[in-house]
Amino acid sequence: MPASPSTARAMNDRLALRLLQQQGPLTATQLKQHTGLSRPTVADLVDRLAASGLIEVVGEAGAQRRGPNAKLYGIVADRAHLAALDVRTEGVSVLVSDLVGRVLGEASVPIGGDTGTGHAVEQAVALVERVAKEAGADRLHTVGIGAPGLIDPATGELRDSGGLPAWHRRLVAALQERLPAARVTVENETNLAALAEQRDGAARDRDTFVLLWLGIGTGAAVVLDGHLRRGASGGTGEIGFLPVPWTRGLPSATDCEGGFHSLASSAAIAELAVRHAVTAPAGSEEPLGAGLVRAAVEAVAAGGAGTGAGDAGAGPGGWGRTGGGGVGSAGAGSAEGAGSAKGAEGAAGDAAGGAGAFLDALADRVALGVASVVAVLDPGCVVLGGEVGRAGGEELAGRVEERIRRMAPLPTEVRAGVLGGAAVLRGALLTAREAAQEELFSPLDR
Repeated sequence: MPASPSTARAMNDRLALRLLQQQGPLTATQLKQHTGLSRPTVADLVDRLAASGLIEVVGEAGAQRRGPNAKLYGIVADRAHLAALDVRTEGVSVLVSDLVGRVLGEASVPIGGDTGTGHAVEQAVALVERVAKEAGADRLHTVGIGAPGLIDPATGELRDSGGLPAWHRRLVAALQERLPAARVTVENETNLAALAEQRDGAARDRDTFVLLWLGIGTGAAVVLDGHLRRGASGGTGEIGFLPVPWTRGLPSATDCEGGFHSLASSAAIAELAVRHAVTAPAGSEEPLGAGLVRAAVEAVAAGGAGTGAGDAGAGPGGWGRTGGGGVGSAGAGSAEGAGSAKGAEGAAGDAAGGAGAFLDALADRVALGVASVVAVLDPGCVVLGGEVGRAGGEELAGRVEERIRRMAPLPTEVRAGVLGGAAVLRGALLTAREAAQEELFSPLDR
């Protein structure tokens, strides 16, 4: 049955608004070309959207062009203001933007582990209010929050977790109380990072991929056929609990110590760096693990140490030894240390050799997590996200991909994340913007 005139108008309006959201300002002629609608239909929808306060003339298409066909139409940016939060165990970052995503203000505040719950919540809420005021946002329409932990798929709320600060859960309720007119949503930080990498980063051409978060902690986000998958309880991607070799024991239901987290967290990377005499430059503002990995990549680039191939005698792909060189082991000749540069001369060569061996050892560890994901999901692409993934760049990603080619029968591309730690804040802004536009662009009774 054909759509009614009112339904057709609503569909056309949403199509035009979506184009303006994704591509920026367009002329009526360009809207006609992109939508396939007739010129009179486009003229009508432009008039409707302008009368509704959703779009406005923002300029002209060219200096030599005049007349109605040269007018550029864009979304009314100040129709709504948005806030995005990246909530971490050690602090919170906030940005405020307009409806098209233009950042108007941004700030961060550290929150120590010994800070009381009430004081921590007040610090975070006050930061949101201050940034909004400085950005000229009298009212926030939507607030998007990225936080570690599990999000209940039924309620959309952050679930209680013994490993996270109590103020994380209190923050959502406090923001809703202080900003009663705003819509407040929360999403797992790694899921938001994946959405950001898909929209603006390393996975722009992928509908199916997995983001492996490597930062202070570890996590994974799964995107299949263009959709983020959260799982039955919201726990898809809790890869830190994955049992792996080279650790002192097994993880438990309440503690990921002994799991993949113990091999690839920032603290584990720092321990590994000590064994290979890799140090981060003084004064680095990056998290320690990321600074160490970046220093190793730079040393390899300066000294010419190539990508290691692992220990061919250690079993398939060099992973055949049990526990050698793992956490709690002092085995300097382990599979993790395979592939260091040989024949290096001088201080630069020694540094490059140690850095190369460190990156090989780290790639051995990361490959365990990637191989598990590949065997179960066959995503075709894994993005190494977070601060460590970005710091490692193609140097680390290439090493991991080489190992996966030997470990897994499924072709898998391993890419370095582009956005690093900023991906969480970017993803929170994207979800807030989409939620606001979904509400503001809903079909009106015209």
